[in-house]
Amino acid sequence: MTCLIHPTFYPNIAHFTAIVNADVVCFEVCGNYQKQSLRNRTEIYGANGKLALTAPVSYTQKNRQLYKDVKIANENNWQQQHLKSLESAYRMSPFFEYYIDDLMPLFEKKYDYILDFNLMAFELLINSLQLTIKTSKTIVFEKEPTNKTDLRHLVNRNFESSLLQPYTQVFTEKHGYIPNLSILDLLFNEGPNTPLYLKDQSL
Repeated sequence: MTCLIHPTFYPNIAHFTAIVNADVVCFEVCGNYQKQSLRNRTEIYGANGKLALTAPVSYTQKNRQLYKDVKIANENNWQQQHLKSLESAYRMSPFFEYYIDDLMPLFEKKYDYILDFNLMAFELLINSLQLTIKTSKTIVFEKEPTNKTDLRHLVNRNFESSLLQPYTQVFTEKHGYIPNLSILDLLFNEGPNTPLYLKDQSL
């Protein structure tokens, strides 16, 4: 199966479930950018519950842009802020120290475009998980794609999957289990078991 998906910001678990269970992942890079989506937002589990991490972008609804043309607003130190949030949320998790060094280029290097950042995050996460994923990119936008399973709806913030199995999270005793967070939550809590967990999930 070839699945068609949007590159997202630190993809959530549903997104990564689709990725690891596909034969080929085709990234949609030709569509228009849409606000209020997971293209520049993810959610992690902080000490006070669900916490959103958002990459600031330069975009206005009046001037529609292609996803690949949307720039990151790098005026503030958002990458270091995200790193501090992750350290606060996951420093007590079993595998934070094991994986965070692999991901440091995402906090130390400046990226001009949100699509480039998301693709690099995907590459570093795949390397951390020691997965081999065949990927391609779209050349044109197809409203109704052929020969692909269209999973582009996973980019929507309101998508929910009730089929994902629970796993142990740092603050479960405090706030309960929170499903479908960023893949970072699963990675820092489950470590090398992450690929097996994802293979066992369905959407």
